[in-house]
Amino acid sequence: MAGNVLPGGMVVSLTDALYRATESLVEEDLGAMVLSLEDLPDVLSGFELAREGLLDNEDMASHGFPGSTTGEVRSAGRITGYLREFATPLDPSSLRAGADLITATVVHLFHKGHQVSDWMSNKFLGEFQHFAGKELGGGQRLIRADQVDYDGFSDEAVGLRTLQTTYSGMVSSDVVDFRIGRLLGVAYVVTLGEGKRDGLVGQLGIALEKRMVGVLLGAGRQ
Repeated sequence: MAGNVLPGGMVVSLTDALYRATESLVEEDLGAMVLSLEDLPDVLSGFELAREGLLDNEDMASHGFPGSTTGEVRSAGRITGYLREFATPLDPSSLRAGADLITATVVHLFHKGHQVSDWMSNKFLGEFQHFAGKELGGGQRLIRADQVDYDGFSDEAVGLRTLQTTYSGMVSSDVVDFRIGRLLGVAYVVTLGEGKRDGLVGQLGIALEKRMVGVLLGAGRQ
């Protein structure tokens, strides 16, 4: 990535500058980074806010794979995060396969940038692929977890497409994780049946990255 020339001839990459900007982040900044209802693409028009708020390490463990603990999440370097999720107001039983059910963006804050990379490889890709084909409890079974490549992000980015059984029937999810310094950005779409939403998720992810950068540079701080 191209750098900026500072007085004295020092060249600093934008990636380095953003990493330093994440050093001064406070918890309240995270809520300004996730996408709002008006930021959603037209294909998701009609969706409504389903839930939002801080995600502490206890929340992450409780919503993780079987065996996940708060201590494990904390030891991975995660500090906290913020989620904003939207859902269709329609009853899933009235929808056909291929209809989108849920979309969300999430921002997680870590102590160090390398911990974000480790999380993407070990917790995100590693755990999904480990549990593929296994029962998750509560009537859920992860049938498949396939890695998907995403381009256009300023730093590391990894993606997955999953297929699983739930109490609502078969659903698929497209997810992208990407890094900005010690921040992990996540965007996902959940679809009824076996869908393919990597294009839409990539669009959401790029929009999320731009919002995060805006906040880091001061434009999005309240």
